[in-house]
Amino acid sequence: MATPAFVELASSLVTAMGQKLDAVKPIPEGLVLRTGDGFLYAFFEDPNQVSLESVRRVVGEGDTVPARLVVLTPGHLPLAISEEVARGSGTLVEGSRFHELVRQLGLEVYLGEGPRPTPPAARRLLPSAQQLDAIMGRARTWLEWGVPALALRFYRQAVGLKPEFLPARVGIGRALLGLGLVTDAERAFDEVLAIQPVDVDARLGKAATLGAQDRPLDEIAVYRALLAEDQARLEVRAHLVAALIDLEDWRGARIELEALLERTPEDAQLRFLHGVILDRTGASREGERERAEARALGLPYEREAALCQHLGLPVPVRPEIVGSTESLAASPRVPPRPAKRRPAVSRRAPSARRAPPKRAASPPPRRPPRKSK
Repeated sequence: MATPAFVELASSLVTAMGQKLDAVKPIPEGLVLRTGDGFLYAFFEDPNQVSLESVRRVVGEGDTVPARLVVLTPGHLPLAISEEVARGSGTLVEGSRFHELVRQLGLEVYLGEGPRPTPPAARRLLPSAQQLDAIMGRARTWLEWGVPALALRFYRQAVGLKPEFLPARVGIGRALLGLGLVTDAERAFDEVLAIQPVDVDARLGKAATLGAQDRPLDEIAVYRALLAEDQARLEVRAHLVAALIDLEDWRGARIELEALLERTPEDAQLRFLHGVILDRTGASREGERERAEARALGLPYEREAALCQHLGLPVPVRPEIVGSTESLAASPRVPPRPAKRRPAVSRRAPSARRAPPKRAASPPPRRPPRKSK
């Protein structure tokens, strides 16, 4: 059975996130809590005591009353069990991320640590503004880390604190889109646009939901309309490039990407993506040179490998492996590859479509993949 201290920590975490509990069920490995907004939180104290059967039992808890599963543990679950959580459309928060969540919510005492000092910039804010700023920071962190379930919780907490705060409402839409809840995400963006029709982030989110519904031409039309209003919007052009690539309009993508590169010529991921597009438009020699330049600009192997997967290209061999052969003598480093798009908006349900390219200084977030025909 889980220790009383861990059970207390689990309950405190859910309460600190502003969740209303519908049900609490102790299990041998920890604690399962169901919340009023349709989430099932499973806390496992010792990952070594967790079996496939126990995870399937928890997943089964969500079958009677539909719920989205979030598994939290201070350690690391075995790979087979992590895969079982993913198969159940669950979210996993483990190890260092679990500890970061505990710290974010001011529960460091459970980790044997003292409270974090308030950042100097936050000290100048009113207490209510400090609280809102901290919640939004947590929400953005979890969305960037690819955990939309927790991001959604914090964005909703921010809206509860300040209902008229539109960035939090836009964040709810992005988190819902990251969870694959496209209809709910579209509704969230529409609510923002009803209040502020010119909100660029909400319009980008709305466009992403159109793409997620297999309406790429409508999606592209939104991006072109935004660029017609302001050609300097780099994040919008990045989204447009990604949508054109998803549509396999390589010539259109080349035009837009080259316009983007005029403003951000040293963006390694964009340079790599440009090399791929040159290949697809018949300029393979120039494409290879551009990819080599991207690597020289510092594109990391992990990013190249991820981008190759998104684009359906062969994944490059790791530099260490190549280094063990004579072939590395001529080329000391292995190619990193392009970023697919996207600024701050997640678009489609995570399983159906490739991810977007990144933009200049801060890479655009992936949009959820489009359903396969």
